[in-house]
Amino acid sequence: MLLVLSEEQREHLGCLPRLGDAAVAELGRLALELLRRGGAPRALEAAARKLGVGVDAVQHGVEALTYLLTESSKLAISEIDFQDSVHVLGFSDELNKLLLQLYLDNRKEIRSILSELAPKLPSYHNLEWRLDVQLASRSLRQQIKPAMTIKLHLNQNGDQTAQVLQTDPSTLLHLIQQLEQALGEMKTNHCRRIVRNMK
Repeated sequence: MLLVLSEEQREHLGCLPRLGDAAVAELGRLALELLRRGGAPRALEAAARKLGVGVDAVQHGVEALTYLLTESSKLAISEIDFQDSVHVLGFSDELNKLLLQLYLDNRKEIRSILSELAPKLPSYHNLEWRLDVQLASRSLRQQIKPAMTIKLHLNQNGDQTAQVLQTDPSTLLHLIQQLEQALGEMKTNHCRRIVRNMK
C-alpha cells in the first residue's frame, strides 16, 4: 500500500533536499520529539538558527516528516512501499535512504505512541436480559404491556461497569433494524476502503 501525500505535504517535504542530510536528521529528531512530548517552539527556533533557515520552513518540514512517519507507521507500510511512496517526491537516493532508515528505526516506537494516544473506548463483556409483561392492573383487568430490561456489562481500562436499559419490543426491533442496516453498510466498498485506511 502506497502512502498518498497531498500537494501541501509534498511542498513542505520539498524543502528537505535544500537543507541537506544533517538537517533532515535533525528535523527527524524534532519530529520524533513532537510525537513524544508535543510541540516545542523553542526547539524549532533553535533548529532554525542552527540550520540558517526560517522557523516556518523548519516547522513545515517537521510537520511533514511527522505526518510521513506517523501515517507510514499507522498503516504498517512495508519497506518497499515506503521507498515507492518517497520515490515519487523526486529526492536523491541518499535522502531516500535516510528517510527509510528513520522510518525503520522508529516505526515500533511511533506505533506504541499512537496506541497510547488512541481513546480507550468501553468494550463488551456480557449481556443479561429479562422480558417483563404486565397482564393486568387494578384499573385495567386485561392488558398486555411488555417491557424488555437489558443489563449491559462493559470493560473500560480494566474496570467493569454495567448499564441498565429498558425498552418496549417495538423500539427494540427498530434498534435491531438500524444495527443490521449499519452492518450492511460496513460491507460496501466505500466503508471497506475507509476502514482499511484507518488501520
